Amino acid sequence: MPAATPGTPSLLRAMNDRAALELLLTHGPLSRTRIGHLTGLSKPTASQLLARLEAAGLVLATGTDEGRPGPNAQLYELNPRAAYVGALDVTPERVLAAVADLTGTIVGGFALPYTEGTEAVAQVTGALDGALAAAGLGLTDLRRLVIATPGAFDPRTGRLRYASHLPGWHSPTLLDELATALPLPVEYENDVNLAAVAEQRLGAARGHEDFVLLWNEEGLGAALVLGGRLHRGWTGGAGEVGFLPVPGHPLVRQVTRANSGGYQELAGVQVLPALAAGLGVEAPPADPGEAAATSAGAEVAAGVALLRRAADRPEGAHLRFLHSYATLLATGLASLVSVLDPEIVVLSGAVITAGGEPLRALLETELAELAPSRPRLVTGEVVDRPVLRGALESALATTREEVFDTSR
Repeated sequence: MPAATPGTPSLLRAMNDRAALELLLTHGPLSRTRIGHLTGLSKPTASQLLARLEAAGLVLATGTDEGRPGPNAQLYELNPRAAYVGALDVTPERVLAAVADLTGTIVGGFALPYTEGTEAVAQVTGALDGALAAAGLGLTDLRRLVIATPGAFDPRTGRLRYASHLPGWHSPTLLDELATALPLPVEYENDVNLAAVAEQRLGAARGHEDFVLLWNEEGLGAALVLGGRLHRGWTGGAGEVGFLPVPGHPLVRQVTRANSGGYQELAGVQVLPALAAGLGVEAPPADPGEAAATSAGAEVAAGVALLRRAADRPEGAHLRFLHSYATLLATGLASLVSVLDPEIVVLSGAVITAGGEPLRALLETELAELAPSRPRLVTGEVVDRPVLRGALESALATTREEVFDTSR
């Protein structure tokens, strides 16, 4: 269908359609009168709009507004089944998959543990098939898939960089193989960047155009949002702060071969047991369910348990432990803040959020002494699988643009 000419009735109809669909997405079921009031449309025009969108399968009539005096008004809602999207969160331990409808409601999920020797294509298709089966859908029902991985695919070469620890994902033909196996639009994005997308759309970064998200789980990473947009860098490596040389740790050379760097060695989760022991903080008993809850390995689970216990009783040795770790984190974060001068820093990932408000406050105080600017530090609000949620939000943003454009 040819694009509508600016100013023509077809373009105005498409603009009104989009406005109504956005309102239904944001506010839920609305009456014809309410939609007319919010869009400035007359009742006849609002009625025609809703009839048009209902015939196109984009809205559904759903119940009546029984809270108003007089005759009950018919309510309309966005049709959640008008489109579906998929998302994968890939780590060395497992692949998490989810399928969401157009409203963002997750309708199916699946976790596929990594088995040694399994190729990346098999990981992707196996996890996605499991989520689709849980949703009662097939691959042809998906409009788009977003895959989150550590590191980033170099836009010039198509090869995964900054993630040598991810088994099976380094073939130079991988993206071509995945394109053959997945006959739908597929996008690839860094996992920490997608955690930032989740916070920007649903969490602590809503309404902020310039922010840094500091991530701490198996690795230290950052996402940079400048002017409301992700900054990925020339090779996709912007925010790989684990490689930062920092005071307090000897220089790490051949960082790509080591898949580590000074900041990671100084303040990564792996330093927590020794740091705690040196300050007389006893490690809590292992929680068998913690590794599964954090979607990471035993090292992350142990770090989370240590920080959580210290945050519950931030006094004595526990307080010294939190303060020491805040200093280590602030050492690398200060470089990032000094260069970017963000409005806020969002703290995300299971390790850093386990320290709760005590660690956040100590880190903010330490950072104020090390960096010239003083951004506000906030704890991330998307705590349930933020990477997967961000991948779904990324897929939904593009899909809604397509579905809501009725001029096509």
